[in-house]
Amino acid sequence: MFKQRLFTTLLLVLLLAISLIACSDATEADPTEAPPEAASQFEADTTAATEEAIAPTTESAVVSEEEAAEPAEEMAETEDVEVAESEPVEITTPDEEDLVVDVDEEGITSVDKTTLDQTLATLGIDELTSDEVVGLLYMREEEKLAHDVYAAFYDMWGAQIFSNISDSELSHTAAVKTLLDRYQLPDPAEGAPEGAFTNSDLQELYNQLVATGSASLQAALEVGALIEELDISDLQHAIATTDNEDIILVYENLMLGSRNHLRAFVRNLDNQGGATYTPVYLDQETFDAIINSDTERGRGRRNGQN
Repeated sequence: MFKQRLFTTLLLVLLLAISLIACSDATEADPTEAPPEAASQFEADTTAATEEAIAPTTESAVVSEEEAAEPAEEMAETEDVEVAESEPVEITTPDEEDLVVDVDEEGITSVDKTTLDQTLATLGIDELTSDEVVGLLYMREEEKLAHDVYAAFYDMWGAQIFSNISDSELSHTAAVKTLLDRYQLPDPAEGAPEGAFTNSDLQELYNQLVATGSASLQAALEVGALIEELDISDLQHAIATTDNEDIILVYENLMLGSRNHLRAFVRNLDNQGGATYTPVYLDQETFDAIINSDTERGRGRRNGQN
């Protein structure tokens, strides 16, 4: 599941890079023309071609080293599959007593470690399935990827949103690390510097996302929205594969943060001359429901409210 979704993301990132180059060439060819609207990263016609690769699956997410080394052409087989219209993704939210996040007035959402530790102490530790183990290891690095990409974009563009959200993503990946420690699992991100990943597919994805976001501030914001969309979708699918209360609690709080961060990126895109973002990993109905709703609050009555 994770491998297919990463391949799909790489295809979409390449499409954005090509569209940005095309727009740049067209502008240079006729300087008297008004600049065309900046291309959205994810056009609607690419969505239908990739829905199959990102649809929920019941297959095991376990990936061996041998499978990870399979030729890219085997993954590309998904491109030729005729795809049916996707169903809306069911988004789950934590109960108020299970909130372990703080939300500021801009929607930046961070996990409070003290509250998380106290809450986890009240829950039992159950045996993990192979899917749960793979999911935890993967989410540890996927949350790290979000931090590392945003940190790189802040260095490139100096936009405060990247600094703020990259800081919060540190608490997200740390929350997954808390679960790894709780279940005595190895940490794939231990000692890894920014931009370095144990998962080779995530490493390739990081490289492509940073390269794409280096084209313009708008492209970087679109990449940010994509990452949050991907997080929401992956977290929801991971929740569907577990019945462990502690894992569900952490994942639902992380997903709340990703929804708030998706709202923030789309809001900033709108401020960039009204640029329109087209969802890829979420169906339009779910995406609209998130974007058109208020920032979700965290712990306490005032948290996250303007």
